[in-house]
Amino acid sequence: MNSARDPRIAIVGAGLGGLVCARVLQQHGRSVTVFEREASADARPQGGSLDMHAETGQAALRSAGLLDRFHALARPEGDEWRVLDFATAGLQAHQGPSAAGGRPEIDRGQLRGLLLDSITEGTVRWDRAVSGVTPRTDGTCRLLFGDGTAEDFDLVVGADGAWSRVRPALSHAAPGYTGVTFVETGFDHCDTRHPALARLVGNGSMLVKGAGRSLVAQRNSNGHIRAYIALRAPEDWHVAAGIDLGDQQALRTHLLRMFDGWDEGLRYILRNGDNEFINRSLFVLPAPHTWEHVPGVTLLGDAAHLMPPVGLGANLAMLDGSDLAHALVTESSLGDAVRAYEGIMLPRSIEAATGSAQGLDHLVPVTAS
Repeated sequence: MNSARDPRIAIVGAGLGGLVCARVLQQHGRSVTVFEREASADARPQGGSLDMHAETGQAALRSAGLLDRFHALARPEGDEWRVLDFATAGLQAHQGPSAAGGRPEIDRGQLRGLLLDSITEGTVRWDRAVSGVTPRTDGTCRLLFGDGTAEDFDLVVGADGAWSRVRPALSHAAPGYTGVTFVETGFDHCDTRHPALARLVGNGSMLVKGAGRSLVAQRNSNGHIRAYIALRAPEDWHVAAGIDLGDQQALRTHLLRMFDGWDEGLRYILRNGDNEFINRSLFVLPAPHTWEHVPGVTLLGDAAHLMPPVGLGANLAMLDGSDLAHALVTESSLGDAVRAYEGIMLPRSIEAATGSAQGLDHLVPVTAS
């Protein structure tokens, strides 16, 4: 990009997609600032295990020069799925890891740490919550912060997730509830403290399906199993049930009733978690979600195409970040770069949204299979 000066680029959100974008830009000698509302890199847990797809997440890591570092941390054996019968816990289907290790798993926190370590110190400005953006008539964009201050940039990239503060500059779309809620729990030192569950889960992930409810469990690193009780229910299901989500015992008792008739080895997930239950309602953006190009601002990842957590979102966010960065360093102007990127990303996200919706239906079927 030929310019009298480097463009001022701001990325809002230090998630996977935003960090890939920053890394690739810095590889090409471009300056960039990332604004993150969290106070530090370890302000909160980063979530579970991710499978990195060769054509998306791994492609982004390759373009960022980080694929070898990723493979040093990844778990190829984690690319395994076990589907069990809800009444007997018998094995119904098994998909082992591919010989080539096509979709190795990695903890989200480990992947984020790898990306943070790869960018120049000071790139991320922590504890800088963004309240909104205002596109300006000269093609720049004003970034508004929660403390009342503001800064102007030539390009603001909204990489700030489901409830993006940047999105309203481009779109009136808002996330809607999918009808599915995950109730999360976890098990520590599973091979020694929870060996029967560890055997059911295997080296990767376990899925058990019933009518409108499922159990999903996945291996993470360091002997941890993260488990999700997946329910097709109204968003306020706990209110209708008279359950205070802060009352762990009442929640446990209610969930056990919901899974009455399931194998007791599977109900162990409901009885014996080491971590408290966390209610996570799943939201998605309308599909297709598109917008007319606005100078000075664009979106990537969940801010652009929020989908159910079925293995696509993180991969697409990272590919978005890589594609945007490469467009910014190869196109002749910021406007051309953003148009080129959006011309690739938006059609890709529309196709992926269909696949992810089908994936959620497979994960939590309406009726018993």
